[in-house]
Amino acid sequence: MRWSLVAVTIGLLLTGWLGIARAEAFQSRDVGYLRHQWIWSGIGVAAMLAVTWPSYRRLIPWSYAFLAIAIGLLAVVFLFPTINQAHRWIRLGGVGFQPSEFAKVAVVLALARALMVGQAARSWRGLLLPIGLVVPPMLLVLREPDLGTSLIFPPVLLAMLLAAGARRRDLAILALLAVLLMPLLWLQMSAMQQRRIVYLFQQSGPGEQPPSDGYHLQQAKQMMALGGVWGSAISGDAADDPTAYRVPEAHTDSIFTVVVERYGIWGGGVVLLLYGLLVWRSLAIAADTREPYGRLVAVGLATLIGVQALINTGMIVGLLPITGIPLPFLSYGGSGLEANFLAVGLILNVGLRPGYEVTNEPFK
Repeated sequence: MRWSLVAVTIGLLLTGWLGIARAEAFQSRDVGYLRHQWIWSGIGVAAMLAVTWPSYRRLIPWSYAFLAIAIGLLAVVFLFPTINQAHRWIRLGGVGFQPSEFAKVAVVLALARALMVGQAARSWRGLLLPIGLVVPPMLLVLREPDLGTSLIFPPVLLAMLLAAGARRRDLAILALLAVLLMPLLWLQMSAMQQRRIVYLFQQSGPGEQPPSDGYHLQQAKQMMALGGVWGSAISGDAADDPTAYRVPEAHTDSIFTVVVERYGIWGGGVVLLLYGLLVWRSLAIAADTREPYGRLVAVGLATLIGVQALINTGMIVGLLPITGIPLPFLSYGGSGLEANFLAVGLILNVGLRPGYEVTNEPFK
């Protein structure tokens, strides 16, 4: 049953290929997105299988080092030129990658290391270290600016604290403090990010002309509406106007709109079901794992994938502000795809080694 994770992951990957092919069809020239995604997919599958081989417990002494390297790379991105008005990429020659994608996995490993021992999460002193591990990468990502990715860190921290046995009273106090600090977060956002949040509460109605910051959301909702129940794959294109099928970042952040346009509401529902299965099976592996570090890693990575899917689909349907966050395994892009394959490989690694090896007592 652990290998059902691979089947679900491949199902999402193939759906992404179909979506990217449809997004390419909207282009007036051959952009090669699908060919590149095939190459990255092959590398990702190989990496996923490779990380299942050595015991994940070998990562324990290196967990903080991985996070330190990730934070260093997040700082280095500011030395490189902006791309689309953001410092997110490190480019050397013709090769580039996004450190923030791998930083998410590094944060999970470091949090698991900090929370794996005894009563670590059951006192205020014990909560300071995990919070301190999350804040630096979160702030660096926010300054890139990348609001979507920065919003992933708090839910991951909360889920891992719960899994480590943190008291609910302490977590409620932390949540209250986070709410009180929202004005500071607002001040750290770029003007564009602030406008997109404001537009979330002032969305244009059908037929209305949206402001420039609302164009993305308006086009995304329109394209999904064109798909209807069964999608254009069965019913054919619903509009003769080619501008109706234009949505910004159709092959990356907006890939869900393309899938729904092509395969309808049912297709979108299947995608959400696959994500639900992936998270459920990952949490089942965590529940079956009697070693603390492995359990926390599985919980953290399952939350990481699930939260990304929720934020991406939530922003596309207008429940959350439009942010630059890809949909795991569906969106075009090498860094995100490789990081997510590594995450699934680590979860599989934990599932293959659920017994006692570090302590003779189960983790409670």
